[in-house]
Amino acid sequence: MEQRHLGRTGLRVSRIGLGTLTWGRDTDEHDAADLLKTFWEAGGTLVDTADVYGDGEAEYLLGRLIEGLVPRRDLVISTKAGSVPDPDRRFDGSRGHLLSALDASLARLGTDYVDVWHVHAYDPYTPLEETLQALDLAVGSGRARYAGVSNFCGWQLAKAATWQLAAPGTRTRLASTQLEYSLLQRGVEREVLPAALDLGIGLLPSSPLGRGVLTGKYRDATPPDSRAASDHMAPFVEPYLDDTASRIVDAVQTAADGLAVTPLQVALAWVRDRPGVAAPVIGARNAQQLTAALSVEALSLPDEICRALDDVSAPVHRYPDHDWSTL
Repeated sequence: MEQRHLGRTGLRVSRIGLGTLTWGRDTDEHDAADLLKTFWEAGGTLVDTADVYGDGEAEYLLGRLIEGLVPRRDLVISTKAGSVPDPDRRFDGSRGHLLSALDASLARLGTDYVDVWHVHAYDPYTPLEETLQALDLAVGSGRARYAGVSNFCGWQLAKAATWQLAAPGTRTRLASTQLEYSLLQRGVEREVLPAALDLGIGLLPSSPLGRGVLTGKYRDATPPDSRAASDHMAPFVEPYLDDTASRIVDAVQTAADGLAVTPLQVALAWVRDRPGVAAPVIGARNAQQLTAALSVEALSLPDEICRALDDVSAPVHRYPDHDWSTL
């Protein structure tokens, strides 16, 4: 699998990442082992997790598979901290919480460092410089090799990255940002992606298949074994089952038919090759699904197909995102 630099850093990652959102909950150890081995054998390196996935079970499960199944040195492990199970405060970006969470992640993973450590979301109740200092301390102590943020909007990302760049050699440059990005969710193109491109931050798109909708599996009905049929995942999928999404899914199917490939391959190739993207993160449920996703490696979409998909899925971006004189 082709490797790409993560932002403006020397770290290289596979241009498709493996997500572990369902590990320890919907994905058991047997299926997780099959996923990790399939991914590694295909040349994949980037494995993304978080301290809250499966209430910590995803990290624990990944840790059990490292070394016994796949050498630690062959993986680029990314994890996140900051989400908390508190109905009154969803995110805690305080220095104390973040560093404690990192230590707990390392213990579950059974490793003394993570390759990339992300702040899971912006915490409006903690000064941003305090949150970012946790990243500096993590990298400075060797517990993390690179740092990034997740779910930061455009101004939050720009502010954080600029703060880190203000004292080179003292503060840790942001390597990456992780947000949802697909043909069904192009909101990052409004401000986040331009900021990331300007600041040299690599984008790691989550849900690159539109929460599974872009595969076409929901065109006629809801498969009984799908996420939309699951009580706890149905609300996650439901926003992308409207008429607008249906038109985009139909366009993806048309493109797939014309290229003699699958809708999954078309949707994944589109987001993988967008400017600024380092590696879309795939949350496959089993090795068969993952193999289907990894088959996109040989596919590059023709320019005319990309333009057609861009047109049918284009979000409305007007003032002040475009030059006011053209409005």
